[in-house]
Amino acid sequence: MSREQLLQMARNNIAHGDAGTIPQAKEILKVPACNYYDEGRWKLEMKNIFNRMPLMLAMSAEIKKPGDYKAMEASGIPIIIVRDKNGQVRAFVNMCSHRGAQLMEEGSGNTHRFTCPYHAWSYNTEGDLIGVLAPKDFGEFDKTENGLEELPCLEKAGLVWVTPNPHSTLDINLFLSGYDQLLENFGFEDWHLFGTQRVDGPNWKIAYDGYMDLYHLPILHKNTFGPDFPNQAIYYSWGPHQRVSGPMKGMAKMLGPDESQWPTELLVAGVWTIFPHVSIAGFDGGGRAVMISQLFPGETPGTSYTVQNYLMEKEPSSEKLIRDAQNQFEFLRYVVQEEDYATGLKQQKALESGAKEYVMFGKNEEGGHNFHRWVDHIIDTKDEDLSKLFMTG
Repeated sequence: MSREQLLQMARNNIAHGDAGTIPQAKEILKVPACNYYDEGRWKLEMKNIFNRMPLMLAMSAEIKKPGDYKAMEASGIPIIIVRDKNGQVRAFVNMCSHRGAQLMEEGSGNTHRFTCPYHAWSYNTEGDLIGVLAPKDFGEFDKTENGLEELPCLEKAGLVWVTPNPHSTLDINLFLSGYDQLLENFGFEDWHLFGTQRVDGPNWKIAYDGYMDLYHLPILHKNTFGPDFPNQAIYYSWGPHQRVSGPMKGMAKMLGPDESQWPTELLVAGVWTIFPHVSIAGFDGGGRAVMISQLFPGETPGTSYTVQNYLMEKEPSSEKLIRDAQNQFEFLRYVVQEEDYATGLKQQKALESGAKEYVMFGKNEEGGHNFHRWVDHIIDTKDEDLSKLFMTG
């Protein structure tokens, strides 16, 4: 079924390309400029979006074997993601049940237990408390009720979602809205993580706006890759998640009449965004690859940071392929840091002047319409109504 959806989108893109058209929103959208810098608004976004929504925090390629773990911070919460002895991926608050000390430093590795550096209490990869220092001196208590605080977690399509709130009742499958079925066409489960790097940027929404914006490509990126791409976009959405692609003029003749032979690699081309903070874009430096960008709000409304993950279908097997992959990896950092985010930081400064009441998204920028509408909806939705929101869209 998911391949048929890809084919339907390809047919639509071809039809628009041959007709010289793109779908358009009904009207221009105006978004209050203060949404990008107002501290009260930003705090609401942190509370109601980044502390309530499932976040894509890891790739299966990072935790392939039982005992593999990743320790990180998301939404101000220290988190451990681990593949347990049975192969299931779990997530826990990185906090000892004794006195709240952090168990693991940020980073990754392999272990069969997590041991607190403060008093040496230890936990297995299922989160059970299995060791207490000097138990007779400490006193009797029920260890089964004092394991690690587990977080909602789901591994799908070679990606791992974690909800930072242990009390969340929002089902991650419901949140994904079937989008994961499309992402499964990449086959990320068996891919290789080549490298990661961090880029600092402006308000998280300015950065996310850019994920879905093809309109700027030939202009802002005129000295890098922009001239190779059109500035027209076609958007598809599954709940708040969106795919951005472009018109495919003449592609039907090139591909031939037998759709069963149309390559999956072409069918998944474009940018895939996962609300509220991820984009996936395809490249070919060193072999077939994608850049999976994980966007996180910074410590103030005007800042954010992005973790760029260069994920490759196959681990490069020669010095030339490794060099090509590294060059692509470094090039993408340059483009985002020196072109996208350098522009975004200046945009941030200008907006913070308060001189402009609103920013605009044109009829051709429907992805921005969808994104900001969902941001508003989620901010305004109570905890008990979140599931209904994702059921109805």
